[in-house]
Amino acid sequence: MAMHDIDYYLHGDDMQFVEIELDPEEAAIGEAGSMMYMEDGIQMDTIMGDGSAAQSGFFGKLVGAGKRLITGESLFTTVYTNKGTGKRKVAFAAPYTGKIIPFDLQKLGGTIICQKDAFLCAAKGVSLGIAFQKKLGAGFFGGEGFIMEKLEGDGLAFAHSGGTVLERKLAPGEILRVDTGCVVAYTPDVDFDIQFVGGIKTAMFGGEGLFFAVMRGPGTIWLQSLPFARLASRVFAAAPMKQGGGGSGGEQGGLLGALFNGDRH
Repeated sequence: MAMHDIDYYLHGDDMQFVEIELDPEEAAIGEAGSMMYMEDGIQMDTIMGDGSAAQSGFFGKLVGAGKRLITGESLFTTVYTNKGTGKRKVAFAAPYTGKIIPFDLQKLGGTIICQKDAFLCAAKGVSLGIAFQKKLGAGFFGGEGFIMEKLEGDGLAFAHSGGTVLERKLAPGEILRVDTGCVVAYTPDVDFDIQFVGGIKTAMFGGEGLFFAVMRGPGTIWLQSLPFARLASRVFAAAPMKQGGGGSGGEQGGLLGALFNGDRH
């Protein structure tokens, strides 16, 4: 199955969405819950796996769905096919503030390894697989576990990052030490390992965690300035805790109270 050659346009700055233009019978696949809108003539179809050639047939679909389950994603993806007579558009929105990264897999050697929750959408034919960390240290302490997501093919794929994204090309032997949560994606020729930050005092009170991701070139890496876990921890740390004397009659105060209990005043 050939990759569908889609056109796209990125809209917005900090809360982006990608608009994909499909010719008749062209299709795109999207992560569950990522679709923003679609024009008349686009047909939705939920399938097991990703619809790539590698996952044709029942057994291939079952294996593909199992891979997605292992990476923590839904068993299913949604295929959006243009069944009209002219060009039609479908759009996919980022789940939180940040940037959408377009990957032209044909220009990147056919494979990208990314965070488990980074994938947003792709041209139909792109294969969504799994990539196991080769080193025990990276698996235990890398912040992403043993399993990451692997995007393969020669079409376009889109991933989401938090905050601002940095694309960095590493020369052979060049090393960059990165906060483990800031790694969005990298090409498979990059050597990924984990390193202890150093002294006990730095590890305990430095505020940067106990381990660094060590990225060694050659290859290309994509980093995010605001991992979602960091954003969530700051929000919950700043939110007021439960106020009052306790019991079922007590109310949540501040931001969380307004969100979960509603403003009753």
